[in-house]
Amino acid sequence: MPRSDEAASFFIAVYRAVQEIPEGKVTTYGCIARLVGTPQRARQVGVCLKHLPRDPGARFHDGNVPWHRVINANFKISPRSHPAGTRNQAEALLAEGVQVSRNALGEWTIGGDRAYEMYGWFPHILPSEEEAGEESGSSESEHE
Repeated sequence: MPRSDEAASFFIAVYRAVQEIPEGKVTTYGCIARLVGTPQRARQVGVCLKHLPRDPGARFHDGNVPWHRVINANFKISPRSHPAGTRNQAEALLAEGVQVSRNALGEWTIGGDRAYEMYGWFPHILPSEEEAGEESGSSESEHE
């Protein structure tokens, strides 16, 4: 089923925002939703990432959108219908130096006591938007 223009725009905005997460950092579905202007749509961010194409010929795909850097608000990897999905996400984060472990319930968790400080990425504005504002000669104080 083809996506509406609004849905396609949302998918693109989510993929672009996720591309800005630095290596070795994580953020939440809610943070991405807020950064793209729809703070109420955290679950839809997850849907976008679930449907991220694997085809490297696609404009956005799992090779150029670091989907694995997006976790839930509890600093855990969200469960998937296929168990290998959570393991793959944990392995990708470990490869970037993010501390990942399993708790007593078998959930994959990020970091330890200082996970938020060490691995969290929660900007108020996307770096690309901040740079665009600087290039146009405007400052943040002009917008407040």
